[in-house]
Amino acid sequence: MLILALGGLMLIIVGNLFTSSDETPPQQEITHHLDEESEETAKQVKSNEDMTTSDISELEESYKKDLESMLNNIKGVSEAEVMVNLESTKIKVYEKNLIYGQQSTDESDKNGGTRKVQDSTEEAQTVLVRQGEGEVPLLIQTKKPEVRGVFVVAKGADHASVKNWIIESTSRVLDVPTHRVSVMPKN
Repeated sequence: MLILALGGLMLIIVGNLFTSSDETPPQQEITHHLDEESEETAKQVKSNEDMTTSDISELEESYKKDLESMLNNIKGVSEAEVMVNLESTKIKVYEKNLIYGQQSTDESDKNGGTRKVQDSTEEAQTVLVRQGEGEVPLLIQTKKPEVRGVFVVAKGADHASVKNWIIESTSRVLDVPTHRVSVMPKN
């Protein structure tokens, strides 16, 4: 076995001696290749940012249309226009295995002193499920994004009772505090 190992090592060394230097790419080709890779990475990052922005815009537009149509059905409200500002895109919650550990130790020294040491550990691992040839995290819930604020402009909002109806309905539908809902009369 030792002779076979030495023979294999000898073949590798001899093979390296007879390789020509033309097989290694010049520095210019390596630099060009690295530039192409960095451009591709930049394009992927930009497309991910655009996708996130479009997801938020789509959600905001959906909230806007639904809320406008409902507000225009309230007695005394007409030509309602709504602007909704969201915190983020949809939030995905994945299943996790939680492992808790707790250890308690009583120690005493030569001088008669005692000490109690408590150690607790917590570890979380994302649960993976097999899908095809790969593994993906187990999605258990997708949460709606939080609403930062809502701005409503409508005819009829100059009456106090109508304005309160708009604020209350908007607050309840979007689950946003009333201080984050601004309602102004339309001219």
